[in-house]
Parts: sequence; C-alpha cells; structure tokens
Amino acid sequence: MGGRDGGEVREDGAKEAIAHGGDLDAARRLFPDAPEPWLDLSTGINPVPYPLPPLEASALHRLPSPGDLVRLKAAAAAAYGAPGPDHVAAAPGTQILIETLPRLLPPARVAVVGPTYAEHAAAWTRAGHDVRMVDDPAEAAEADILIAVSPNNPDGRVFSVEALAQACRGLVVLDQAFADLEPVEAASPRPGLVVLRSFGKTYGLAGLRLGFALAELDLARRIETALGPWAVSGPAILAGLAALPDAAWRREAAAARAQDAARLDRMIARAGGRIVGGTALFRTADFPDGPGLFRALGAAGIYVRRFREAPARLRFGLPPDKAAWCRLSRVLR
Repeated sequence: MGGRDGGEVREDGAKEAIAHGGDLDAARRLFPDAPEPWLDLSTGINPVPYPLPPLEASALHRLPSPGDLVRLKAAAAAAYGAPGPDHVAAAPGTQILIETLPRLLPPARVAVVGPTYAEHAAAWTRAGHDVRMVDDPAEAAEADILIAVSPNNPDGRVFSVEALAQACRGLVVLDQAFADLEPVEAASPRPGLVVLRSFGKTYGLAGLRLGFALAELDLARRIETALGPWAVSGPAILAGLAALPDAAWRREAAAARAQDAARLDRMIARAGGRIVGGTALFRTADFPDGPGLFRALGAAGIYVRRFREAPARLRFGLPPDKAAWCRLSRVLR
C-alpha cells in the first residue's frame, strides 16, 4: 500500500491530485515528452508475480459459492497464522478494509503511528473519530485505538505486537501489508488486535484486489457482513487458493527481492542518496537534490514516489527485469 502524500506539484506550480503510486496518467501529465513505455517504480508491489495456473472459465461465468470463500479463508488462515477461517474476513483488497473498519466502531480517540500510509488517518477521520498522529507508539497511552503499519511505509520501521499492545490498552489495528517477504513477526488475531494482510503486493497481483483482516470471531463476522455477499471475485479466490499455500515460492521470492533491494541500495548510494528505510519491495532515500532527480527520472520515463513534506526524499520500487535495471542505472549515474 503506497503512502498518500497530499498530492504532487506540477512544474507550473499547479496542484496535481495524486493519491497513490501507480498513476501513470498523472506521470504523463507531469512529463508529456517522456519516452514510452513508462517504467513505474512508484509502487511497492512485487515486480515478479506469482506464476498463476490458467484460471477456470467458470470463475468468470458464475458467482463464487460460500464453500469457495470458506476454502480461501482457510488457506489465508494457514498462511497467516490465524486460528481458523472464521477468524478471517476476505475483501477486495486491504483498502476497503481500511475504509470499513472505522465505520463499524463507535467514535473513539485514535492514534496513528506516522508518517505512514495516510489512508488510515483519513478513513478514521471520515468515520467521525478523533484522530491524531504520533511519532512513536509510546505516545498513544490515551488512545482507545492504535493504528500501526509494520513494516512501515515508507520508512520500513517494524513494531512488535507486544510493544503495541502495551502502548494501547484498547484496540490495536496492525497493517502488515509488507510483512510476507520480511523476517518479521507475523501477528495472529487475538482480543484487542486486528491484523490486515495484503495479497496483491506480495504476489505481484495487485489488480486482482484481494486482502484479508484477521480478527476475533465477532469482529471478523461484522466486517464480512459490512462487505456484503460476493465481495471477493471468483478469479481472486482461485488465485488465492493457488498462491497462499505455496510457502516455498514465498521463501524464494523473499530471498530474491532482498537481493534486488540490496542492489537498489548500491545504485542509490552511487547516486548520492542516503537510504532512510524501506522493505524488500521498496527503498526510500534522501538525495542532495530530490526534486531535480525526480525531474530527471520523469524525463526519462521513470516514475518514482516523492513526498511533498520531504522534498529531498524519493521512494523506489524494484525494477522488474534486466532492461529496467539498466534504464534506471543510466539515470542514476
């Protein structure tokens, strides 16, 4: 999930409303003379997708059955360490879960550990909660609900479940969208803890729109009721059933993406950048002239994330192949 940074600023000074990475229409408006095809490094999605088997045509022809959904939730429970399928709510992406959860709970004092993916604070604010940003979970002692992303986007910070639980005696919402390929603690649902997991980022299949909330039984049922019937498409269910049990692929992908991230770090360092954090799927760095490098990359048809509140900072996703690596290297040199 890429952080929302309040919009981009065009070269003519006008505001360009960009909420998330991956908006190549906005990139083309910013750099109309850039060469095609664009190399989109503005997201934190695995550039080497899971090798899905051919999908059955029936998945497009019929509505998913309740049994299909139960099998998907069982696969997710096994992959993510939930006690069972009843503790899993499946959704068309984690974004809809971020939107839905605040509407299910009464108005509360919410602390969001930031800077982070800004849709969390925005969703709780829209639902009428009293939201404040904190730099550290320890500052959330007075909050009823604590929101944290771990590993965090964009700086890669990791928070232990116990530390979050100690910081807030109410509900902890832990977004582990980038956890699958990282050597971090995988949190399982328990009283006072909801865990969000992203399928699309890990498996490079973000367009399928699939995500999960791991929660206590009552809250998991409430989330599913709020989402309504057939929230997850048949193709997404089949993709989840194929990929989630494949632990060997996840291990291999984690090792390969870690090597890619280290390679990207070296390229960034040679370009004068200072790595400030990231995960195996993206790297965030400060540069002596961040705006200038953003323009140089854009002019070459390479789109990265920039941060309005930190102009020196850029975030890079991983190139997908040798040609893309070479293309990025030429600009960074």
